[in-house]
Amino acid sequence: NVWATDVDLHQVFKFSNRGKLLMTVGVKGISGLDGNHFNKPTDVAVLPSGEFYVSDGYGNSRVAKFSAKGEFLFDWGTKGDKPGEFDLPHGISLDTQGRVYVADRSNGRVQVFDSDGKFLAQWKSPELGRPWDVFIAPDGYAYVMDGGDMNPQPPDRGRVLKLDLQGTIVDQFGSFGSYDGQFYWGHAVAVGKDGAVYGADVHLGMRVQKFNRPPAK
Repeated sequence: NVWATDVDLHQVFKFSNRGKLLMTVGVKGISGLDGNHFNKPTDVAVLPSGEFYVSDGYGNSRVAKFSAKGEFLFDWGTKGDKPGEFDLPHGISLDTQGRVYVADRSNGRVQVFDSDGKFLAQWKSPELGRPWDVFIAPDGYAYVMDGGDMNPQPPDRGRVLKLDLQGTIVDQFGSFGSYDGQFYWGHAVAVGKDGAVYGADVHLGMRVQKFNRPPAK
């Protein structure tokens, strides 16, 4: 299935892989902070059971969990910089143990939670930069898009980092810019079953790039 968030409509959509709409969560054009409303949701992560988590981040500062049928189960998080708080939760992903990884963009960190929202750890360092997205790949590593600090003029950062699940950086590639292999406000990252890495940027690049494998350092 294909999942999408619509920040202007305040909704989350589930489609078949042929584009048939299967589920809508949230009320069209109406923002809120409860089990039926979002405020500019940013990303979705789906469990094998069909249950899913939504990072509700541009307007709210929380993660919400739903049943496979789209029924609200619980949420956690408020605006702040303490453990379990968020300042623009922008990306979300899950590992095989059900742990939840959230790219807490404006706090410049990735937070890790158990499946019930209990805080476990955070990854934050100058080397990690400002994570805009996080994706737990089939190879068991976390891929983080460091989109930089949105400086109006260069220089800034634009790169993908590969980390183990203890938060140690093991590789990185990319640089700031709009040429091949560069990112200008890198926005999202994903990894296919074949190990190919996909990175999207939203400013001058406005594109998706595919990398066959993370280049060596």
